[in-house]
Amino acid sequence: MNTTGIAIETENLVLCAISRDYAEEIFKEFTSEITTYMYPKPPEKIEETNEFIDVSMKENGMGVNFQGVVLHRLTKEFLGNAGIHNIHTKTPELGVWIKKSAHGNAFGKEAVTALKEWADTHLDYEYLLYPVGDANVPSRRIPESLGGKIFREYDEMNMSGRKLRILEYRIYPAEQ
Repeated sequence: MNTTGIAIETENLVLCAISRDYAEEIFKEFTSEITTYMYPKPPEKIEETNEFIDVSMKENGMGVNFQGVVLHRLTKEFLGNAGIHNIHTKTPELGVWIKKSAHGNAFGKEAVTALKEWADTHLDYEYLLYPVGDANVPSRRIPESLGGKIFREYDEMNMSGRKLRILEYRIYPAEQ
């Protein structure tokens, strides 16, 4: 399923496929503070962001992922990235990050809820994975709000060299 044409609207957000149009904002906003509890590290050069976008666009076209940008529905302000990865499998993985200046508005929860609802309608999955750093309490509330339960815990060294304790949630499809 090619995901390049997907646009998901919610009360406050639009999630649309990633493109180079957002490279500068992604580069500027994907900071060391944002990635504290994440596997990736912030890019040092815009070329790294462009490479991420190019790979994401290719994988969206192949139907492997839906890597999107999160925009404010009314103003179209860039707020962050959200995606659902490995959509061709029985266990896709959700992910989201919201820029620092937009924290505290529940945009991450709204984006992930929209992705979960999209998955319920468009994908045949057993459960969605949502890995999150155990110390990232606001992000842990997202899968918990969707009925997610911790299935396993593990340690992981992120790309910045920081050891993370990861809680892996499983979120099951809505009852039909």
